[in-house]
Amino acid sequence: ENAVPSWPHHRPLATRVIHICLCGGLSQVDSFDYKPELQRHHGRSLVSDEKPDVFSGKVGLLRKNDWEFRQRGQSGLWVSDLFPHLATVADELTVIRSMGAETSNHTPATFQQNTGFRLNGFPTAGAWLSFGMGSESEELPSYVVIPDSRGQPAGDSINWSNGFLPAHHQGTVFHSQGNPVNDLFPARKLSTRTEAASRQLLAKLNRSHLERSGRDDDLEARIRSYQLAAKMQMSIPEATGVDSETEATRIMYGLDREECRDFGRSCILARRLLERGVRFVQLFSGGAFGSPRINWDGHEDMIRNHNGEAVRIDQPVAALLKDLRQRGLMDDTLVMFTSEFGRTPFTESAADVVGKGRDHNQYGFSVWLAGGGLRGGYAHGSTDEVGWKSVEDIVTWHDFHATVLHILGIDHERLTFYHNGIERRLTNVHGHVVQDR
Repeated sequence: ENAVPSWPHHRPLATRVIHICLCGGLSQVDSFDYKPELQRHHGRSLVSDEKPDVFSGKVGLLRKNDWEFRQRGQSGLWVSDLFPHLATVADELTVIRSMGAETSNHTPATFQQNTGFRLNGFPTAGAWLSFGMGSESEELPSYVVIPDSRGQPAGDSINWSNGFLPAHHQGTVFHSQGNPVNDLFPARKLSTRTEAASRQLLAKLNRSHLERSGRDDDLEARIRSYQLAAKMQMSIPEATGVDSETEATRIMYGLDREECRDFGRSCILARRLLERGVRFVQLFSGGAFGSPRINWDGHEDMIRNHNGEAVRIDQPVAALLKDLRQRGLMDDTLVMFTSEFGRTPFTESAADVVGKGRDHNQYGFSVWLAGGGLRGGYAHGSTDEVGWKSVEDIVTWHDFHATVLHILGIDHERLTFYHNGIERRLTNVHGHVVQDR
């Protein structure tokens, strides 16, 4: 039988996480990976001994960055004008410019970003952390997910699944607008006496069922969820009370601007949940695929697509970092800003045309971390001269997850769960902690 692991394995640098997950593929050469050579080679063909393997099958000519890059803060970290607000907190960011994924298909790439595997059925990082670190709160879930209000990510709720871990470690969905949690309160008001009696009867029936059927993880998780829901009826109104924040705070997060109000509320909600003991909060930027694209998938027109998505999150995310810092929460909070893959430095069009869009790129892209004792204003690794492939200090998703677990005081080789004859772990049989941080 699997035992709950002993945490921590070593001194943690952080004890809680906010994961900002950009759906669709953020362009690294337009955001955090400055490539002057790309400007000089604009309109030329990619020079490579390898034929690019791209999602659409169309390889156009090289296209220069669509947003100007500038060195920011005291560190001089290169950040483009796509993120003018994040640029003001560049000294907080640890950018990994040498990420690599195993697929350029959205759904399996999103699974790998969250679980380490391209197939579904595996626990997400949030579920592993809930399992490995336990909960700090008896009134709130340890793992909370705040989806984009416009739609779900590729793969839907699989992206916050507990997989084969005990069911109560799956992510609990909160909403930034309307009722924070679906069906938390009864449709009609019940008297205190009636509600207490119904809970006592339900508990008695559940115990009787367990005695007859033996241990049942799904039933035990359902019982836990009802018990937690009863406590959440008291804690949720206060915990999610974004409107109780000061006017200055709400303006800082952009709640006075229609274009970033939604994500601003999500960021404030994430901070409030961390303050109340939630271990892992995941925010999704981008949702449904198709037309129009409500995500970062800039196939047709990069400028239109990325400008529209960036304005929604730039000010709120920068405000979140500033707010965590001024409240004394930054040093023991890890903030992750990731996308399932990046975009190609060449356009998605006929071979002799400089088009407006960029294709999926699994071979080299950028993510960043902040807080958790990391070295801010720093860039790790590099792609080639035009930003197509990672070539120096390459970081895989297994390496990334191993490093995140290390920051949280967990040895990624010791956080395991026996399932179907295998000691499973978030990093599978791979992963190295990135030490240069």
